[in-house]
Amino acid sequence: RRRFLSLSAGLPLLASCLPGQETPKKKQILFIGKSMDFAHDSVSHGFYTIKKLGEESGLFDVRFRTDTELLTKKPLKGNRKNLDWFDALFFYSQGDLPLTDDQKADIMSFVREDGKGLLAAHAGTDSFRASWPEYIEMVGGAFDHHPWHKEVVIKVDDRSHPITEHFPEQITITDEIYQLSHYDRNKVRVLMTLDTNSVDLKAKNVKRTDGDFAISWVRDWGKGRVFTSVLGHRPEVWDRPDIQRMWLQAVRWT
Repeated sequence: RRRFLSLSAGLPLLASCLPGQETPKKKQILFIGKSMDFAHDSVSHGFYTIKKLGEESGLFDVRFRTDTELLTKKPLKGNRKNLDWFDALFFYSQGDLPLTDDQKADIMSFVREDGKGLLAAHAGTDSFRASWPEYIEMVGGAFDHHPWHKEVVIKVDDRSHPITEHFPEQITITDEIYQLSHYDRNKVRVLMTLDTNSVDLKAKNVKRTDGDFAISWVRDWGKGRVFTSVLGHRPEVWDRPDIQRMWLQAVRWT
């Protein structure tokens, strides 16, 4: 049975208001679930989870696409919504998605100049690795193998941030854990990292020698905000109430 976080437990609804006040307009999220080389089974489950959190909170609506047509600021025909309609992009995509240079510029402008949000889950860091260095810089790192798929311990480095303040100092989770390239702790605010005592650092494809395996982090990108988490390979990860609360708070923060 799918479990979803009860938003009445310590999470006030921003959509609620006092008598006579106007209800705030819902935010709009565009969830990109297109895969090029490897189709994760949990993409649809991740979408369903984010959509359900938006419905339960009353804060946002989510539109799911497995193409890149809406990733533009150019007017679209047939009531199709372009980037100007949305408040945040959510990439649980994979591979080098087909985007024109104009589309890439529009996405960068969407976050950097318009001050809107971007969220990336798991294979969102395995997107555009060969074709778009600026995207990798924006999300804060690129997939570079997954040495571990097992139960691991994750340290919550920053419990003062609203995205992770509900977590204890560490959690145990079973998931596919990514190793990152093009990741620099000095350029992002790291929220969660892998406890390397819970894994074999001599496992196949382990390349990092500094022991710094980031799990979740945030950064400003111009006027906009970015949240990235490498969690989410397994559908049951999306069912965890603490992970759902993390994503809800991440949407609110971005």
